[in-house]
Amino acid sequence: MMNRSLILGLILVLSTATAPSCHGYYSKTVPYKPRPQKVTHLHFFLHDTMSGNNPSAVLIVRPNITNTTNFGNTVVTDDALTVGPDAKSEVIGNAQGLWVSTGKNFPTLSVYMDFGFTQGEFNGSSISVFSRNPITQTERQLAVVGGRGKFEMAKGVANLKTIFVNFTSGDAIVEYHVTVIHY
Repeated sequence: MMNRSLILGLILVLSTATAPSCHGYYSKTVPYKPRPQKVTHLHFFLHDTMSGNNPSAVLIVRPNITNTTNFGNTVVTDDALTVGPDAKSEVIGNAQGLWVSTGKNFPTLSVYMDFGFTQGEFNGSSISVFSRNPITQTERQLAVVGGRGKFEMAKGVANLKTIFVNFTSGDAIVEYHVTVIHY
């Protein structure tokens, strides 16, 4: 019995030692063929709802400190994007991601979101935003840092204007005017 185990172990060691190893990575350089860039202007409204029985934004982290700016709070979102400011207007997509309260002395969020479109010309496409959002300013800008689908290789800027905010409930409606440069 001992000999069988020893022989099996020896065969295992020898077969692994002689097995070819794969290392490195595959890379192929191809000539760069510039494509014409497109500029698209988008206009929609984001509905961030933290209150009620069906919130679109949920607090998932609250640090064990007391402060006036909710520093450290982390919220996950699946907010509706609509054509108008009314919550009953046509839904054209959703903004999924999270925002973190990163301002210790001034209410500021760091926003990491993917704005996915589910209707119209851009159905199945999305833009990605990763930026600082000083929420007490009525008008501000966020950076568009990527995209997929019809917004491949996107970059640009989103100009935001707060239409409604309730700092007690956390509910907000924000108007977006987005300029996207993409292929």
